[in-house]
Amino acid sequence: MMKFLPRYLAYLPMFLVGAVAAQDYPARQIQMVVPFSTGSASDVMARLVLDRISAASGARFVVDNRPAAGGNVGTAAVTKAAPDGYTLLVSASGPLAANRTLYPNLGYDPERDLAPIALFASLPNVIVASSKLPVSSVAELIAHVRAKPNVPYGSVGNGSSQHLAGAYFEQIAGVSMTHVPYKVTAQMVADLVSGEVPVSFQLLPNVIGPVRGGQVRALAVAAARRLAALPDVPTAAEVGVRGYESAAWFAFLAPRGTPRPIIDRLYREVSAAMADAPLRARFAELGAEPLAATPEETARHIVSETAKWRDIITRAGIKLDP
Repeated sequence: MMKFLPRYLAYLPMFLVGAVAAQDYPARQIQMVVPFSTGSASDVMARLVLDRISAASGARFVVDNRPAAGGNVGTAAVTKAAPDGYTLLVSASGPLAANRTLYPNLGYDPERDLAPIALFASLPNVIVASSKLPVSSVAELIAHVRAKPNVPYGSVGNGSSQHLAGAYFEQIAGVSMTHVPYKVTAQMVADLVSGEVPVSFQLLPNVIGPVRGGQVRALAVAAARRLAALPDVPTAAEVGVRGYESAAWFAFLAPRGTPRPIIDRLYREVSAAMADAPLRARFAELGAEPLAATPEETARHIVSETAKWRDIITRAGIKLDP
């Protein structure tokens, strides 16, 4: 056994450095990069979690919003940051999975360049239709689209989770629709309400107002379980569209090489925050499922989602400019 001792000892200093770093961590303010705009779903949910962590631990965070290229710019920036735990990332399904197929040159590889901390939320897409469209169920929507192909559906942009959810719905329901991308969410919602673009596959926070006001009908949730915020709205599987699950999801990550003791400490903080009853209730109001997936579970989720959306995007022939 003695001949293996030198190799073991070679790794011991690295472990001790990481352990000491975690013991004193955080000694200063932590920069949290959100690669989307202020007020976006990822921004809102990240701030809720960070506020809870700050209140519990005293850690100080500053949120740095860097919206560009579908979240790729901010995500790439963190992959180049020092792996010391003081520059972290809140990214989403786009930059971590779908964009790997949508964009030819990301400038980073999520699996190679980032260390997962925790998957903390899933925000399912909801199939919604303007009340002006003569449908009140998914079955009626499918029949309507088959009778009148190329009914338009709106999203917040090419490659967004809403766009991909629409393309996936076309594939799984065997229908043909026309995607209409918007740069401004408010305009998309206005056209949905008016019936000009009568269908969407939206994240609930974007349409909760008109849904509750009756201008927009929520037909089904693209998730395994019903949403607490929409208890009377069935899942897609419940109305016969089996296998149709689509969601934007959100995770905390660090630059690859960040000491494991720091990753573990951050995971414990996130997990404790996600167990907080008021925070979970707030997530439910937003139509989000609160999670606390381990670093290993988060890594596996990224791999699985990358494969799933690669297949859907390729079959749909969706291409975006770099």
